[in-house]
Amino acid sequence: MSETVIPESEFIVHPDGSIYHLHLKPEQVADTVITVGDPRRVREISRHFDVLQHEVEYREFVTHTGFLNNKQLTVLSTGIGTENIDIVLNELDALVNIDFATRTVRKDLRQLDIIRLGTSGSVCEDITNDEIIVSEAAIGLDGLLNFYEHENSIQETVYREAFFNHIKPYFTQIEPYIASADESLLQKFEPHFKKGTTLTSCGFYAPQGRMLRAKKTFPDFIGVIKSFRHKHFRITNLEMETAAIYGLGRLLGHRCLSVNAILANRIHHTFSNNPAKTVERMIEQSLEIITR
Repeated sequence: MSETVIPESEFIVHPDGSIYHLHLKPEQVADTVITVGDPRRVREISRHFDVLQHEVEYREFVTHTGFLNNKQLTVLSTGIGTENIDIVLNELDALVNIDFATRTVRKDLRQLDIIRLGTSGSVCEDITNDEIIVSEAAIGLDGLLNFYEHENSIQETVYREAFFNHIKPYFTQIEPYIASADESLLQKFEPHFKKGTTLTSCGFYAPQGRMLRAKKTFPDFIGVIKSFRHKHFRITNLEMETAAIYGLGRLLGHRCLSVNAILANRIHHTFSNNPAKTVERMIEQSLEIITR
């Protein structure tokens, strides 16, 4: 049986041999990839490297690959939102698991560790500004994973249904999905940071319960999210990428984890006095865990 050749319209490669959006070549991707939203944060991480091998910048996607403590790392900015995660996860996987010459999937698949270092807001009174949360699981309100065939564990299914039933009386226009962190990566990080469940939204303002001038359709968003409980589960924080990373990462066979610097408390209506210091502490501690 012949291998399926992926058409040019589906798998787009530049004339120089780099993939369409990220503009990376296969040899420029390490087995451990750190993703960040802000392109400027790539340099904040790579300045810790002992050796910097590759620097690539295209659109909002900035990539640095190098070595720290004899471990090769790639740091990549995704920009904000799950629509960019759809691009980044698929193209990272293509870089390591599709043969660019034959346009076919490789027989021996390569597994990446993909670790998000991002910022987030707490929806719990006991999780204060400047703490760091590692996401045990994430629920997506954005809908991205609903475009892909995916399966959930029994526990995930029960948790998703409980959350869906909780928000249905208030907001019926969404179909949430759920995905979990890689257990082996979670075990490395959870001794150092609090563990929580993240809610991934499709925007920053009304989709996270904020209102400036445009009126939101879900008036008590934060209150409803805060009040959700199912056994020991609760929603701890809000952000815009984690559920998509977990869902797509698992579908593609990669190990994923999200680490969140809490910069805002949505219950107390407060924001960090020194967000840069908190983000730097998250970076330093995470790099130490990753390269240990």
